[in-house]
Amino acid sequence: MADESAKGILGHLPPLPRPALNNSVIGMEQAYRQRKGLPLLSDADIEALKAGQPMAWEVGGAAAPAAAAPVAAAPAAPAVVPVAAPAAASGNISAEVAGWVAKGNKWSKSTIAAEQARRERKGLPALNDFEIAALLGEAPAAAPAAAAPSAAAPVAAARPAASANISAEVAGWVAQGKKWSKSTVAAEQARRGRKGLAALNDSEITALLGEEAAAPVAAVPVAAAASPRAAAPAMPASSAAASVARSGTSTSYVGTPAVGTSKAAAAGGLAAIGPEDNEINRARRRLVWATVAAFLTAWLLAFFRFFLPRTLFEPATSFKIGYPEEYGLGVDTKFQQKYRIWVDRTPDRIFVIYARCTHLGCTPDWKPSENKFKCPCHGSGYDSEGVNFEGPAPRPMDRAHIETAPDGQILVDVSRLYQWPKGQPSQFNDDGAFLRA
Repeated sequence: MADESAKGILGHLPPLPRPALNNSVIGMEQAYRQRKGLPLLSDADIEALKAGQPMAWEVGGAAAPAAAAPVAAAPAAPAVVPVAAPAAASGNISAEVAGWVAKGNKWSKSTIAAEQARRERKGLPALNDFEIAALLGEAPAAAPAAAAPSAAAPVAAARPAASANISAEVAGWVAQGKKWSKSTVAAEQARRGRKGLAALNDSEITALLGEEAAAPVAAVPVAAAASPRAAAPAMPASSAAASVARSGTSTSYVGTPAVGTSKAAAAGGLAAIGPEDNEINRARRRLVWATVAAFLTAWLLAFFRFFLPRTLFEPATSFKIGYPEEYGLGVDTKFQQKYRIWVDRTPDRIFVIYARCTHLGCTPDWKPSENKFKCPCHGSGYDSEGVNFEGPAPRPMDRAHIETAPDGQILVDVSRLYQWPKGQPSQFNDDGAFLRA
């Protein structure tokens, strides 16, 4: 049976010798097996794959029970199965589940998977077959039996006769005294499915796993006055992989999860739950969402700012510079930084020079020791009245319009300039180009 199992249920796993596999690869293998109807890997198989060792049903692995030849058993006298409540692990329905069933809401497989994951996180016992079937609405829910029913009571709590018998072949395997593993049982179920044989029922699987003593049963007599409840439909038979895997840690998902997801890893019996919902994790999530919201808000504001006009605020072109008596003879540079002008006073007039070199527009510097304006860019030189005498400057610097305001101050307007073009008459003597001192 080991050779046949290794050949039939290896799936996508690499053959021996194989390296140690991680949780992601094992989870993908479990999902693949669920889709193809292959037996799932047991907890022992997963540990062996993580350690890079052969699995129990592979050649070189731990000793697995081999399928012995059918033993011809002598006909046994019919024995009556005691009418008792089903095993607590798979037959009873807890009061909590009974309350959920009483509400009349039919659960979906995803809801049951979420409940199984919650129970695993909380350390609670997983839902058994009866509870899952009752929540799915596949079989009526029955409360746990408090005591054995009387002889006249219907045998409603016992399993159906179809799943309570143990065949002679299985009885022979059990008689050998070897305890089967879940992977070996799953391999046997797969073999029976390929050969067209009847699948192992719950009693046979339980006996092979060594969970309770198995005895061949011929029939289960039922009292003639059985109530209609005794004829309730049997719970639908599940596949071998599902019946074996449902008692382990790989019951946190019901269905076929996508490969590579956390649900696929959980279906393989791996720890794939998310972070706990505590105050620290909630604070972290709030911080992340606040950062994302601030980033998107900033980009939204920048997007709308793109469509707003960009205005350039320039200084006024018309301004007052004080009274004439405030200026002495010579050049006054106190308005050079603010208005880019120099106030020049001679014995007979006051005029304003616009501080811009006529070569390339640089701002010259006043050199009191040399009594001249000197451009720092290309060396153009101007005398104290702004007339060029050296360097590449083609003409004298311009003069701004100047007049007396009603309050007696000097009003300057740099938007109106007076020039002396090269080879042309000078405008420095026009009205507005100066004030008489």
